[in-house]
Amino acid sequence: MLNIHKIWLFSSLCVVGIVVLYFQSEVTRLEDNYRKLEFKLLQSHSESRQFFPKALEREDDDLVVIYNRVPKTGSTSFVGVAYDLCKKNHFKVLHINITANMHVLSLSNQYKFAQNVTKWREIKPALYHGHMAFLNFDRLGTASKPIFINLIRKPLDRLVSYYYFLRHGDNFRPHLVRKKHGDKMTFDECVEKGQPDCDPSNMWLQVPFFCGHAAECWKPGNQWALDRAKHNLINHYLLVGVTEEMLDFISVLEAVLPRLFKGATEHYLSSNKSHLRQTSSKINPTQDTIAKIQKSDIWKMENELYEFAYEHFKFVKRKMLMKDVNSVPQIYFYEKVRPK
Repeated sequence: MLNIHKIWLFSSLCVVGIVVLYFQSEVTRLEDNYRKLEFKLLQSHSESRQFFPKALEREDDDLVVIYNRVPKTGSTSFVGVAYDLCKKNHFKVLHINITANMHVLSLSNQYKFAQNVTKWREIKPALYHGHMAFLNFDRLGTASKPIFINLIRKPLDRLVSYYYFLRHGDNFRPHLVRKKHGDKMTFDECVEKGQPDCDPSNMWLQVPFFCGHAAECWKPGNQWALDRAKHNLINHYLLVGVTEEMLDFISVLEAVLPRLFKGATEHYLSSNKSHLRQTSSKINPTQDTIAKIQKSDIWKMENELYEFAYEHFKFVKRKMLMKDVNSVPQIYFYEKVRPK
């Protein structure tokens, strides 16, 4: 009799437990449906509360983006995506070609370029790209300013890649004879012998690219140049990604600038653009070589800029790509607008 009592009690507890679990799952499901419905209602109502100037009704057709690409940061892969999308998304892509591959424009060309880019309406919307230092449009008398974007790479990785690129080229144009073709010296041997091609001063490139056209920007190890590069990165660039996370860089751009980059993420994943250009015969440096390079002030300053850019990029990503605890994307709208 006692066993039957226990069995009945156990069965009752099981039934109660099942009922509780069922109602908990139903409550969770209903809450989830409520959140989704609430979000849809907010979206539908917010459209009437968001105000856009009439000039933007043509889907940002006045948009100009400048990608002043740093050499050996994966820029060819990214630009390849833009060239593939430009016809489908109805925008222009233009390469900025400067005499003798110089990175700094003369003062007269700075002014002409700024006027041309902002006033050339027939070519808008457009993405301009080229190995050119940041150009501050504030001092060049233009009525509007373009949007700047860029990618940055770990400084030693970029230097090693460039070192072997000059000797062996890449898989993008494998038959093109490069400047140092035939030189079999490894990067480790170069550092050990103290050769100029692997001198840490050659890493001084990302800082001046973000610093700009001032003479002080191009003096290796200049603290003012580093400070100015950080200032420009935060205040004048819409987005600066890192080479190691290019997919996230493209995804954020697609979310922020769909006029140009709609479909970019899917295209990057489904095409060969993620492996478009790889340096041939590259040998990773030894730990001894890395330790020697990292003792230099140039590496420390270039790496400081990289870490600064990476932290800011992670902050932007968290706000753009990561969903919150309620899985509801962030929106904004206006309310209490007066007079009615």
